[in-house]
Amino acid sequence: MQPDRSARIPRHIVIFDTTLRDGEQAPGAAMTLPDKVRIAHQLARLGVDVIEAGFPTSSPAQFDAVQRIATEVQGPVICALARATRGDIEAAGKALRTGRRTRIHTFIATSDIHLESKFGDERYGRTIDEKRQTILHMAVEAVRQARSFTADVEFSAEDAGRTGLPFLCDVIQAVVEAGATTINLPDTTGYCVPEEYAAMFRRVQECCEIGPGVVLSAHCHDDLGLAVANSMAAVAAGAGQIECTINGIGERAGNAALEEVVMGLRVRENYYGCVTALQPGLLMETSRMVSTCSGFPVQPNKAIVGRNAFSHEAGIHQDGVLKCRETYEIMRAEDVGQEVESIRLGRHSGRHGLFKRLDGMGITVPGDQKEDVYRRFLALADRKKEVHDADLSMLFEGAIQVESRPVFSIEKLNLAVGTGHEPHAFVAVRHHRSGVLKEATGTGDGPVDALFRAIDHAVDEAHELVNYAIRSVSEGSDAQGEVAVVLRYGTPCFTGRASHTDVLQASADAYIAALNQLATYREDEASIQFVGNGIMQAFGGE
Repeated sequence: MQPDRSARIPRHIVIFDTTLRDGEQAPGAAMTLPDKVRIAHQLARLGVDVIEAGFPTSSPAQFDAVQRIATEVQGPVICALARATRGDIEAAGKALRTGRRTRIHTFIATSDIHLESKFGDERYGRTIDEKRQTILHMAVEAVRQARSFTADVEFSAEDAGRTGLPFLCDVIQAVVEAGATTINLPDTTGYCVPEEYAAMFRRVQECCEIGPGVVLSAHCHDDLGLAVANSMAAVAAGAGQIECTINGIGERAGNAALEEVVMGLRVRENYYGCVTALQPGLLMETSRMVSTCSGFPVQPNKAIVGRNAFSHEAGIHQDGVLKCRETYEIMRAEDVGQEVESIRLGRHSGRHGLFKRLDGMGITVPGDQKEDVYRRFLALADRKKEVHDADLSMLFEGAIQVESRPVFSIEKLNLAVGTGHEPHAFVAVRHHRSGVLKEATGTGDGPVDALFRAIDHAVDEAHELVNYAIRSVSEGSDAQGEVAVVLRYGTPCFTGRASHTDVLQASADAYIAALNQLATYREDEASIQFVGNGIMQAFGGE
């Protein structure tokens, strides 16, 4: 079934951004409260219709983030997530109380596999049919309670993609009658393929009495790399809302990427007959901001916002594009905010040139930090022939790390490497809470192994090194190396990133950054672990 293109007026598709909720649930992507508020303001500038600001009941920090965004950010609807339980919905209602346009998004699992595992206790019913009746009742009561806080209520049938259609339709009909205004049919596990996901939307519209005031929504995960394709298929089948994240970040393999969905609808408007309210020229700026705040770099070949998205290396491509851009480009770099650099930065650049480039990247440096950032820039420029955008992103992350008062920092570092003996590392690590400077040494199979062992001895906190990766993040023989370190403590993982022209220094900085994340986690382990469990969290405690 192809989309209906007969209507003269294009259909408006609601863009529901969940970067600050589902996106932040990606391991290692936790953002600070100022980061979240800054991104929310940027999303409002971008023109998203709905911002899902967080999961208020999961921790005090999540509650505060939703409350501040609801209070400070004007324009989009501000949404809070809640399980279909009284306590969750009350927390969401309280967090949204100061907002002008608000939505409560409540959810409960509907697939048999979820019912048998998450609702296995006999208090939910002994048979699968009894459990279904319990779930249906909980869904209806949740929607009714949410309506006491706001007239805008979204209901999600978690794991709808693997739910039997007869029961799915029963639940949807019941929550629509209870007052839900948006019905989300998520592919929670990324299991669906476009044809069957679209068929589910068509079937729901056929079997349920859904009035014109109710919007069907698609929420897709990328476990099979089909999140965007499934979202577009849902639109073709009648969905009026797409739930997505900037850069596609999110749990496991991530969510549908907002920039890909929006530009897909824009470039193929003649096919889908749909439009959005977004300002595509701000996509690149927003992408960079989210990458900086989350610590997740954008892969070079990422559609729309990757640095290679509009680059051509093959001679035949270059020749074709120079003669006529449309030969190999279906959109212009300028359309999404990708521009050719007009300012080249190096050791002779002044403050004006630096901060103009940072502004163009979507990075705002507070006045009291400008001198420190400029000093860092000059130190980097002295080591490099040219400073590129990737260098500046890492430079800004360094400024944030200084501001965040880390638990540990390295004050001294020495490495001895030579033939005939093991590499030997010496470090002095400052413990900022106690003020103590601890010195330690370590040996290993290589200089990085020795360095990490020395830091471990100085920090003396349990953890496991899961992954170490290094890559060049800028151009030239003097390029910076970016190091990513992933540590594990039990189930949760913690990511540290750093860049430097000296890869051993970058390795040490990245390792300390991950240890700082781990130390912060230990301060509030219970609440953060709740968020780490994400949308798959069971209802067993309710």
